[in-house]
Amino acid sequence: MGTRVTALVWLFSLAFALLGYRFYDVQLSQGDYYGKQASASYTIGGYLVPKRGSIYFSDKNGEQFPAAVNKEYPVVYAIPSEVEDPVATAAALAPIVQDISQSDLEATLSKKDDPYEPLIKRPTEEQTQAIRDAALVGVYVGSGLDRFYPLGKTGAHVLGFASTNESYWLGQYGVESYYNQILGGVPGEASGDKIKEPKNGKDIELTIDPNIQSHSEEILSTLVEDYRGEGGTVIVAEPKTGKILAMASYPSFDPNDYGTFDIGSFLNPSVQSIYEPGSIFKVITMASALDAGKITPDTTYYDSGELTLNEHTIRNWDLKSYGTVTMTNVIEKSLNTGAAFAERQLGHENFYEYLKKFGLKDQTQIDLPGEVTGSLLPLEQDIQDINFATASFGQGISITPIRLIMAISAIANGGDLMRPYVNASNKPQKMGRAVSKDASRQTVEMMVSAVDKAQIARISGYTVAGKTGTGLIWSRFFGIMVVARPRRLVA
Repeated sequence: MGTRVTALVWLFSLAFALLGYRFYDVQLSQGDYYGKQASASYTIGGYLVPKRGSIYFSDKNGEQFPAAVNKEYPVVYAIPSEVEDPVATAAALAPIVQDISQSDLEATLSKKDDPYEPLIKRPTEEQTQAIRDAALVGVYVGSGLDRFYPLGKTGAHVLGFASTNESYWLGQYGVESYYNQILGGVPGEASGDKIKEPKNGKDIELTIDPNIQSHSEEILSTLVEDYRGEGGTVIVAEPKTGKILAMASYPSFDPNDYGTFDIGSFLNPSVQSIYEPGSIFKVITMASALDAGKITPDTTYYDSGELTLNEHTIRNWDLKSYGTVTMTNVIEKSLNTGAAFAERQLGHENFYEYLKKFGLKDQTQIDLPGEVTGSLLPLEQDIQDINFATASFGQGISITPIRLIMAISAIANGGDLMRPYVNASNKPQKMGRAVSKDASRQTVEMMVSAVDKAQIARISGYTVAGKTGTGLIWSRFFGIMVVARPRRLVA
């Protein structure tokens, strides 16, 4: 499986909790016959349906893997204007078509001004052969296109699916929806002998690595099932670029069989759900205070195990007190009181401004549909010390997983807030600067210390920086691999 993938698998193990009809080549040089064929076989309502572009995943070597393609299927249709004897033709068709009565077939085949009538949309091999053997004038076996997802459930929430009302394909959810105009192309027109050819859709290559994606999905599903959780997400990103290498969610769905799933299954939790980030948020608090020069990694405070503000008491996750500790110790031991201390040194107004620098008031602008925005309302409508204290360790506020991973990416990459993307043709886009390079480096070093002390997330041969999302149950874990030159961020 390779050292890098093996390393990612170990990190993933900590990440719990959370196409229409085809337009055929029309030979215009052959005149009326092919004009009628185009008008009959490949049009719906006078429109020629373009071929939808394919979607590909790509690995680190640039190899492409088909993720959404067009798949041919047979179609039995009639051109009534060519049918010489509707009565005899209907009598011959009735035993083959079965779903349409002989009288209805006769009426359909008698429509001399009708250029196209579908008879069997998904014929069996026996029906197809029977039609060919019958060799009825004006009755043909053609082809249509289905949208097919060769990898099944893999990357389903990123891909979405495309549905048809038999006049056009419409992307639903995911990349199929976001890039529908590019994938779908432009319909042509057919009227009599005049044909305006359609413009086929364009292919799209995604940044999703199928190996990382499939491994993350397998491990995530195992963890959720083993721990009887409701669901979970895993995102793997390149901090320097914002490129998304994997985005897994559980439960998932099969885009080849989307009609059997509840509509809620199609929502992508990574961009369309918000939640309290939990203790991982401590690193954002620390990075902010470090950047403002209000603390250093060695700044100390006395931890009594609890802190009372506005008649509310917050306690460390393990209900223990640790005495005099450093800010690095706060990250190592995930101390709630320590995060609150760092926030107080920074000040409420500055803390809130840093959250905005990390993009927490905005969407990431990822190229996926339906992204929602988190909420900092407790810090805006009810300005109390307790609300800022709890926010310092990720409670009382809510954000999406994709927003959180991009905020942590800013810490991993030297302070730049990047726009995440899944279309490989996109370019890295810097959205702003969250903190300085020095503050970024110091925070990452504190996270490395947390992994080294905990040991559970250590990987032989790699320097890993990490932070759990909670203390009692490790429902979230962020890992940064190869810290000197951060290449992967796993959430």
